[in-house]
Amino acid sequence: MPSFRFCCGWFRLLEWSALLCSTLAFCAPTPAPTPAAVQPLSPHAREEILRAFDGELIYIRTSFPMGKTGLRIRDGGVTPNGEELKQLLAMWGPAVKPGDQARISNVIIKPNFIRFEINGGPKKREKWYQHIQIQGAQPGAITPGGEQQPTNPRGSYVELYFDKFVPELTGPQLKHLLWPVFDFDSQSPVEAYLESVPPKVKEAIEHHQVLVGMNQQMVIYAKGRPPRRIREPDGDAPYEEWIYGTPPEDVDFVRFVGDEVVRVETMKVDGQKIVRVQKEVELGESAVAKTQVGNKPDNAPTLRRPGEEMPDANPQNPSPTPVYAPPPAPGPPGSPDPGPNWLPSR
Repeated sequence: MPSFRFCCGWFRLLEWSALLCSTLAFCAPTPAPTPAAVQPLSPHAREEILRAFDGELIYIRTSFPMGKTGLRIRDGGVTPNGEELKQLLAMWGPAVKPGDQARISNVIIKPNFIRFEINGGPKKREKWYQHIQIQGAQPGAITPGGEQQPTNPRGSYVELYFDKFVPELTGPQLKHLLWPVFDFDSQSPVEAYLESVPPKVKEAIEHHQVLVGMNQQMVIYAKGRPPRRIREPDGDAPYEEWIYGTPPEDVDFVRFVGDEVVRVETMKVDGQKIVRVQKEVELGESAVAKTQVGNKPDNAPTLRRPGEEMPDANPQNPSPTPVYAPPPAPGPPGSPDPGPNWLPSR
């Protein structure tokens, strides 16, 4: 049997050991919390996005082309842009332009992107009952609701892409990601449009001034629609002039070539004439087609067959294609028909 003194020493040793372990545990550094991993979109957040954005009225910050090609947002950048976007707008026309009001008509959430369709989207959707036909005793089938007239859809869409999957998002976060194309905060088309133009253009519009280099939409926001317009030819570059004001007040003559302001002339009340032709704002490459005299583009339309030359293009090797001559004057009644009017080939 161990003595009482030995048992007390043993218990005291255990007590000191426990105290030492607790002290070391208290002094040890607390491990840093690991950052929470990005989680995929939860079903609850999905329902909130659909409920909040479907049917929402927004203002547009950039041009959307009609047709099957919409816009894409990835890492804050919008594509297509630049010349590619200009070609789509020239080919199919704009569905909406900066400052226009639109409605988000459909929200589609895919594994790695969210698609927002505006103004009905690029495709016309039919009602479920339009796929039903009722066959009766009389020949022919009846479609409930009547036959639908074919209409061209005039909407578009934008797709917001993520790296691997759509993460957990709140409404304000999603609005921030859509800011390059959608304006959720403006209260009027003018306010929305001013947020989409360069600062120098914005300041000029707010002061109702026209700068050389603006386009027609900017001039309309700055001065309103022109009371008078004049279209005049100027060599191979016809122009259009918008006139604002009537004497005895200042009169502004804003000249456009294509969609770009190239000249601003102001007639003051005191008879002073101010003309500005130097470009004052740069909006990127101009969409105005500059035609040069005697320099026809390579892809100009022609009625010649591939490989065929004009008669005077190569005197050493003239084209064997017969050339039409001017029609002869009709002969007296009863005269024989001269037949086809061909010139002999050279």
